[in-house]
Amino acid sequence: MLEARSVNLHYGAAQALRGVSMVAEAGKITCILGRNGVGKTSLLRALTGHQPISGGSIVFDGQEIERLRPYERARRGIAYVPQGRDVFPLLTVEENLHTGYAPLKRAQRYVPEEVFDLFPVLADMMRRRGGDLSGGQQQQLAIGRALVMRPKILLLDEPTEGIQPSIIKDIGRAITYLRDTAKMAIVLVEQYFDFAHELGDRFAVMDRGSVVFSCGRDDMDEGALRRALAI
Repeated sequence: MLEARSVNLHYGAAQALRGVSMVAEAGKITCILGRNGVGKTSLLRALTGHQPISGGSIVFDGQEIERLRPYERARRGIAYVPQGRDVFPLLTVEENLHTGYAPLKRAQRYVPEEVFDLFPVLADMMRRRGGDLSGGQQQQLAIGRALVMRPKILLLDEPTEGIQPSIIKDIGRAITYLRDTAKMAIVLVEQYFDFAHELGDRFAVMDRGSVVFSCGRDDMDEGALRRALAI
């Protein structure tokens, strides 16, 4: 469904991505692993169009999209949950969810019940301001807002960062449910190895802007994967 082909990306003179290739398929979770500063977030920004690429191509549903703006990619079904969540602190939970309407046609502008089934706490806090929520609740809100868009691709950047263990489990269950519906492809950027290992169908380890190791769950050598992460 989504494929990056030999993608390069620069911030001025600094090269953040070096020939990165990866694939995300419907009904599967692709995990991007690696330490801080190796290019994981830059890859997601390239996929969403928030940072233009300087080489290579990005193919979505058989069409190259690297020239499309972020809002055009959102309309095609690419949803992004950024690191740090980026909820609107002065808007209510309900208003934050409604910001997911932007790429939708008028008939689709409602919050699917699936959002509240996955994250019941949001239904109880609709009138609370986003800034008053805990970090874990904000993360659930950010994922819920992305799901309002009815995405074909869900990009998650460090969803477990700074989150208490009980909510990490809730988020893991939600991601597993979304994968099992086979309606969307999921790309999960993560440093928490056990979380990624439990959920992932494909794994790619990045270092210095490149993919240095990749494997699928069926042919995974866990020792080799852990060694790649330790480089």
